[in-house]
Amino acid sequence: MTHRPDIRFLLNGADISLKDVKADATLLDYLRLERRLTGSKEGCAEGDCGACTVLVGRLVKGVLQYETVNACIRFLASLDGCHVVTIEHLRGENGGLHPIQQAMVDFHGSQCGFCTPGFVMSLYALWMANPEPSETEVETSIQGNLCRCTGYQPIVAAAMAANRYGSPARDFLELERANLTQRLADLKDAKRVVIGPADNQAIVPADVDDLASVLNDNPNATIVAGSTDVGLWVTKFMRPIGPAVFISHLEELKSVTLTDTALELGACVTYSEAQGSICEVFPHLKSYWDRIAGWQVRNMGTIGGNIANGSPIGDTPPVLIALGAQIVLRKGETQRSLPLEDFFVEYGKQDRAPGEFVTSILIPRPREGQLHAAYKISKRRDEDISSVAAGFSVTVADGRITDCRLAFGGMAGTPKRAEKAEAALRGQPFNQASFQAAAQALGADFTPLSDWRASADYRLTVARNLLKRFYLSHDETTGEPVDLMSA
Repeated sequence: MTHRPDIRFLLNGADISLKDVKADATLLDYLRLERRLTGSKEGCAEGDCGACTVLVGRLVKGVLQYETVNACIRFLASLDGCHVVTIEHLRGENGGLHPIQQAMVDFHGSQCGFCTPGFVMSLYALWMANPEPSETEVETSIQGNLCRCTGYQPIVAAAMAANRYGSPARDFLELERANLTQRLADLKDAKRVVIGPADNQAIVPADVDDLASVLNDNPNATIVAGSTDVGLWVTKFMRPIGPAVFISHLEELKSVTLTDTALELGACVTYSEAQGSICEVFPHLKSYWDRIAGWQVRNMGTIGGNIANGSPIGDTPPVLIALGAQIVLRKGETQRSLPLEDFFVEYGKQDRAPGEFVTSILIPRPREGQLHAAYKISKRRDEDISSVAAGFSVTVADGRITDCRLAFGGMAGTPKRAEKAEAALRGQPFNQASFQAAAQALGADFTPLSDWRASADYRLTVARNLLKRFYLSHDETTGEPVDLMSA
């Protein structure tokens, strides 16, 4: 495999080539310290506040697409072949304020101004994709942006009015799209990138086969997909990650395939990329999916990464386990598959050998008689880590429970099925007494820990109440199942 000793990307209007890039170098540090583009702010350094929001454009099957990302946890090496757009690059048709900026001024959407560039970039991305959004769509787009002084009402009002100030069809990025697309296409050369010092090296494989080869040679390397978790290893824990292998660009790991029997997601499919298909096949996940982090993190974080890092409080494993998902792993030329619940061995340990990586996730389509639900309990409704997450799949035939899968996150050292509660339900009538018995059985399934997110008693109480809630929301004997606001 031919190697290239630099990463190449576009920054606003400039062509960038960097040779001396360490694996743990972040985009925000490069923008602020090296380029003096200080409009992007460092607030939380963990992808929560959105003050560092920029746009990153990339070619997807030849089409240039832009997404909001958190520059504070986006690694510089992952930007090979991309277009980075910062607040400094925005401009109106006549060189004045951009329509989003002008709307923010006119609707008094800024006080101290620290968070304003991030808000503008998020609303800019929304305006380009949807120039006449609903209030709910605006609120969803700024889930990942925190304002401490202005208040959200004038910001939402500015977003709702932005289309009066100009059309996305006349936006500078739209007018330059053909040229930018060609410039990005010219950067693609099907070569592996190897840069940085030996102890902090960044490797960008050319394709999936090259990834397998790289990991054979570097079996203990850090695999970086969306960096929404690994980014915090660097910014919060100062952990070394080199050598690191960056994989978010690999199109072979970004496929979304829907067959008659299953939905298959490539490991590098982001939450945003998966959302349309997964909510079409599993409508019960729509409200749940919107509560996974904020928009910037959903644009970066990957389904495979959320699984592979093995966190006991990851948002997707409980619901995917409940749906009977399987994962496919590869090491060298060898592939194997296993049920997702078997991947999690114990806290901090997964069934993944050195040099092995997740390639895809297969989720069976719903079958007749299956009832589903997904719940997330957290201190904040939006952009928060789960105290308890749960996925339920219960199969009912002729009023009797023939099968069930109850999976929880935050209740043990790994995402885990509630086997005793499941046993209490199987073969029983679909009624309140059956679910009350299953709720009591949860005490034999889990001994949760107390931490700053929730106490053990709270977690167990919540888990039991979610089972009761599931029954009430699916009980058709009353003619009116209880439709509670989604958790």
